[in-house]
Amino acid sequence: MSSFALRRLAVLGSTGSIGRSTLDVARFAGKRMQVVALSAHRNISLLAEQIREFHPKIVVVTYDSKNLRDFGELHQTAKEFKTKVLFGAESLTQIVTREDVDIVVSAIVGSAGLKSALDALTVGKTVALANKESLVVGGELVVDTAKKYGGKILPIDSEHSAVWQCLRAKTNQITENEQNAEFVQKIILTASGGPFRNFSSEQLKHVTIADALAHPTWQMGKKISIDSATLINKALEIIEARWFFGILPPKIAVVIHPQSVVHSMVEFADGSVMAQLSPPDMRLPIQWAIDYPQRFSCPSKKNNWAENFSLEFFPPDLERFPALRLGLEVAEQGGTAGAVLNAVNEVAVDAFLQEQLPFHKITTVCQTILNHHKHERRPTLEQLQAADHWAREETKTWLSR
Repeated sequence: MSSFALRRLAVLGSTGSIGRSTLDVARFAGKRMQVVALSAHRNISLLAEQIREFHPKIVVVTYDSKNLRDFGELHQTAKEFKTKVLFGAESLTQIVTREDVDIVVSAIVGSAGLKSALDALTVGKTVALANKESLVVGGELVVDTAKKYGGKILPIDSEHSAVWQCLRAKTNQITENEQNAEFVQKIILTASGGPFRNFSSEQLKHVTIADALAHPTWQMGKKISIDSATLINKALEIIEARWFFGILPPKIAVVIHPQSVVHSMVEFADGSVMAQLSPPDMRLPIQWAIDYPQRFSCPSKKNNWAENFSLEFFPPDLERFPALRLGLEVAEQGGTAGAVLNAVNEVAVDAFLQEQLPFHKITTVCQTILNHHKHERRPTLEQLQAADHWAREETKTWLSR
């Protein structure tokens, strides 16, 4: 086996989809990876199972209550394996800043992941980022913090991981944002198109919850599935790409690719295009971020080159899916615009899932609230949090009317 440097991990959101896939990678890696810390929200039973298997030194339950069902099992398991248990989201700081943690895998859903990412970067950690909201809400602040303290931000999303791998074909650095602007003509993010890529505008008015959750390619949670159906997930990825790679919005495009095999492409200044291909499986981009710059055997699915398959690409319809235009606008504005978009979308998606808002109105609400928010160009963390709170309250008021 090739020589390797031990990767000591803190996995935030270990009981979610990305968290479980990360632990799959750690399990497959064996002695190459050590799970030092875990965090979960309310899935205490699964967290106890993870303690029994990986023996972390510390875990955090971000749902701040010791009265959860199964807490007794967690307490007993933690005591058996000498694992320290902390409660409350504020305790995440204690695990992401530990000296015995090299890489923080941020798989927390929602804007709660922003502060823990900033805390990790402030002490020079490497953050493998699956939490979209960290860069969508606080892109410039996160990037500036990483530069100031010597931290690194590595993408876990399959699309941004693909771009990163293509860029690395040009340079051995992680991003070299200053050079990207010179040699990159366009970043092309691929989108499956979700379940409604062939729906008319009229059909979109009658979408049910079950329709929207039936993603044709990926198995995901409810929130992410709805975001994929509206294509707001691509809007958020446009904003992320702007900060990950230092590429301005006019050089970022989206194409519909139903097979989800090409995860993204980069067109260079000379017209050549590089793409990263693999079956849909998050374990590959997770392992690449953790093991970078080395490659090892991975538990992810592999392409079967003995079978026939085809790859299709279609331009998106911005009239039926205006979220993409919205993403480009917000990426251009920067500042508090991302925090507002993210917050409004979270509330709107929840309203749709509660049958309080039609599917086709989700993006309408996002655009409406964005149009009258007070934009701050270079916000602090406190201003971002204030913008998030304002947007949620405004959206609730809009919905009540």
